[in-house]
Amino acid sequence: MATDPLSVVFAALADPTRRAILARLAEGEATVGQLAEPFDLSLPAISKHLKVLERAGLISRGRAAQWRPCRLEAGSLRPAADWVDHYREFWDVNLDRLDAHLQAQTVNRLTRPESR
Repeated sequence: MATDPLSVVFAALADPTRRAILARLAEGEATVGQLAEPFDLSLPAISKHLKVLERAGLISRGRAAQWRPCRLEAGSLRPAADWVDHYREFWDVNLDRLDAHLQAQTVNRLTRPESR
């Protein structure tokens, strides 16, 4: 199992249930019960997902009396976003080149006399 922070974040994000939990927490704090509502999963299963997210630093859990509200720690997504952005720049450059090539091909096709 990878232990570097970026790998831990990507491993946590690899599961659709955990991504849905993060999307819900982007709206505000929620209890485990509230997070479990939309899923056909047991509370222990949701708790396991929360532990993975907490270990990755993507969420934190507070304590308010008997409640343990969870909250998104969006700053922990920054290294993953930065890593993806590096490749976005790569694809933008390559797609711009492809676009220029296709436009040149279109111009050539339109200006070339047809053979009869």
